[in-house]
Amino acid sequence: MGTASVALTFLGGAGTVTGSRFLLESDERRLLVDCGLYQGERRWRRRNWDAFPVPPETIGDVVLTHCHLDHCGFLPVLVRDGYAGSIRMTEGTAALTAIVLRDSANLQERDADLARRGGWSRHDPPLPLYTVEDAERAIERFETVPFDVDVDLGGESSLRLVRAGHVLGSASVLARVGSARVLVSGDLGRTEHPVLRPRADPPAARTVVIESTYGDREHREPPRAHAAFADAVRRTIRRGGVVLVPAFAVDRTELVLHALSTMVREGQIPPVPVFVDSPMALAALDVYRRAGVAGELRPGMSDLVDLPSLHAARTPEESMRLNSPRQPCIVVSASGMASGGRVVHHLRHLLPDRRNCVVLTGYQAIGTRGSMLRDGAREVKMMGRYVPVNAEIVEDQEFSVHADASELVDWLRQMPEPPEAVYVVHGEERASTALAGRIRDEVGCPAVVPRAGEKVLVD
Repeated sequence: MGTASVALTFLGGAGTVTGSRFLLESDERRLLVDCGLYQGERRWRRRNWDAFPVPPETIGDVVLTHCHLDHCGFLPVLVRDGYAGSIRMTEGTAALTAIVLRDSANLQERDADLARRGGWSRHDPPLPLYTVEDAERAIERFETVPFDVDVDLGGESSLRLVRAGHVLGSASVLARVGSARVLVSGDLGRTEHPVLRPRADPPAARTVVIESTYGDREHREPPRAHAAFADAVRRTIRRGGVVLVPAFAVDRTELVLHALSTMVREGQIPPVPVFVDSPMALAALDVYRRAGVAGELRPGMSDLVDLPSLHAARTPEESMRLNSPRQPCIVVSASGMASGGRVVHHLRHLLPDRRNCVVLTGYQAIGTRGSMLRDGAREVKMMGRYVPVNAEIVEDQEFSVHADASELVDWLRQMPEPPEAVYVVHGEERASTALAGRIRDEVGCPAVVPRAGEKVLVD
């Protein structure tokens, strides 16, 4: 076993920034790291409906790096179609992933029903990719493991989760299968996260799989944090409009509310009503607050949000009232790329009015509504109809908790010794290619951008 070949197959997250799925296999074992949904362009989203490349029942173990949908969102399909083992992750990831999967399943069912009633689907009848029942079956298989502990999987295989500092519970995975030691970065956080404890130094491994979401970019620190956001709020309130903030329910909503708390406290914006219109985000906020009590956040972060005018929109009726608020306000709603969820309904009603403003707060994958708005689209399609874009569009890139190109290279440099090979994944083609070039030049090891479905030997 120790000298047998071990292969790594890039089942997802190659050639695109979503759908992360990496399979390690020997003659005796298959280990899957991440099991994410494809998002963004239709050519990628269609792959969610393809049969999994290997029979799910032949996979021995699944481990998650973190809770975001593009890393965990295919799990209900994998379990429904035959996977019967444990799904290992940290405690923080388990709490948040359960929220993410339940929300995703609800949206799948709801969108299929809306498409059926609205008649805009090309399928008859339109079906969800998976159901709430499928999601619950996947959640039943969760098994939590602590950071920095070697977990014996049997058969000369083990794994270790190392703090990645991206979102609560996020980890890099050191997987040992036979003679191979492969380190999968997952999504890496910045050197300092606004509210989380910092990422750890990576352990030794001969093979590294590293993300490249921001592989061709550097974060620039402005003279005043979130100045563009604060300016946009002031302008919009003066003209009697609504500030709509599409925000990822997990981590991004928490950071947005934390920043708004600071703006109000420092007098940068008036204390207008702030509505959180995402049951998922409200549930995630509770998880973060419990993590603060447990010491998982940075010192002094036990109270993330201090907004006296904060309101929760939990019911569909409360959400619908925010389509035409009676006074200027700020509405924070998922999803962050405006690809689904309640924010789509708000965009439909608020985009045509020039008084309103949409503040984009994070990475916008190619093909999403968020990227179209960022790039100046004059109309966007939603629910089968085109909606004019007259509202002001503002982008605040300071919320990103993805490591930039230099921080990714620095993470590799912190390894005890340079790896023998680095595979650059989870990025748009330009970003992945740029990062691979820097790794060759600055780390001094081979760096390859693999193709989707490509298999390489790693022992």
